[in-house]
Amino acid sequence: MGSTPYEVVFALLSYYLKQNILFKSFFMSQKQIDTSPNRPYWRFEIDQVFAARKAQMHQEAQRRGGGVALFEDCYTGKTLRGGEDYHYEHIFSAEEIFMRYRDRLTNAQIAELVNCPENIGVTLATINRSKGKKSVGEWLADTAKLAQLGVDPARVRAAARRAEEGIARAFQRMR
Repeated sequence: MGSTPYEVVFALLSYYLKQNILFKSFFMSQKQIDTSPNRPYWRFEIDQVFAARKAQMHQEAQRRGGGVALFEDCYTGKTLRGGEDYHYEHIFSAEEIFMRYRDRLTNAQIAELVNCPENIGVTLATINRSKGKKSVGEWLADTAKLAQLGVDPARVRAAARRAEEGIARAFQRMR
């Protein structure tokens, strides 16, 4: 009995994935349009660098805490300990930075900007979910929500200033 078209496609995809052929050819095609100003938002490289930065930040926090990860919440100033429900947070969203620089930088370069140390903080998961992809300005405008979450607007503005300066320095190093 013959194979169905779906089985044939599945078998071919399985083979190519095992050989890493599709993966390589897809990302090679991405390289060809790396600085197109119209390319869509793409997170692959951003997520890779973010994972490495989070691991580095966690190691530093464990050293600070003598084996227990200790962080300072970037928006409240409170101490967060390993095991609490916290998130690593991009002060300026990955998408916002990607869209701002996609006409001048490659995906890998944008990943470095997005994940510069000044643009990553740690905050409670509830705060991170509240902010989502909103710009800092949009989020600051919701004063009732910030008050409910215990967010200090001055800390948000200071974090945004540091992040903007860090992103600008990283961009200048790439030029």
